[in-house]
Amino acid sequence: MKKKVILSVLFLWAIFTIYAQDAESIVKSSRNRIKADTVSMRSRMVIQAKDGSTSERVIDNYSKDGPNGARNIIIFKEPASVAGSRFLTMAAKNGPDDRWIFLPSLGKVRRIASSEGSGSFMGTDFSYDDISATSRGAELDAHTLLREENFNGSACYVIQSVPKDGSFQYSKMVQWITKDTFIIMKIELYDKKNTLVKTVEMSGVKTIQDRLTVTVTKMTTHAAGTSTTITYEIVKYNDPIPEGVFTTAYLETGKAAK
Repeated sequence: MKKKVILSVLFLWAIFTIYAQDAESIVKSSRNRIKADTVSMRSRMVIQAKDGSTSERVIDNYSKDGPNGARNIIIFKEPASVAGSRFLTMAAKNGPDDRWIFLPSLGKVRRIASSEGSGSFMGTDFSYDDISATSRGAELDAHTLLREENFNGSACYVIQSVPKDGSFQYSKMVQWITKDTFIIMKIELYDKKNTLVKTVEMSGVKTIQDRLTVTVTKMTTHAAGTSTTITYEIVKYNDPIPEGVFTTAYLETGKAAK
């Protein structure tokens, strides 16, 4: 009897390990599904307050692979109150991204500490951690395949991702990833008390340069009753981007060194 119990435990452990490996491979496939050395975007951001009023911002976004992973810079173009603000993230080899921000009103570059990850990014529903999440290494979380179900007409894997350390602001993320294309359609974000605090929804999938591309991302903050919707109006893959763009010097001057 004892031998049978041990074998049963080992069998269950083996099944759990297989599912964990499958879940991680699905997450990796979703984050690496677009093959491109660079991505250049022009986006319109609509911030909706609790009373229903809205404000708009126009941003440019440039991403490029680097020695440790993705590098990303966001440049605010409109309105005048935020124009010239720039935000840089660079994937670190082991651990959270390195992040810096430049605000014209301060006139200097400031490093964003990992402890500030939950802070609002430029008055939007996105936090600094949210902005960095797309380049977050899959190995930083423990992934579990919860179930498979349909979402908005697409068959999806539903995967729970739990950070392996306490540096991330969320206790867990639950992602809906399409089974056929590995597109992330929805993400639920839970705080340290395991309360659902934010939901991200992706839509407007289009084929751009032979790549299935999400063109609308909406972040909703439930307790505040607010949301931020980003619509990607221009998307270009593999356009040349100078290395100097991904530097703190560019953050301050807006000019890439030759």
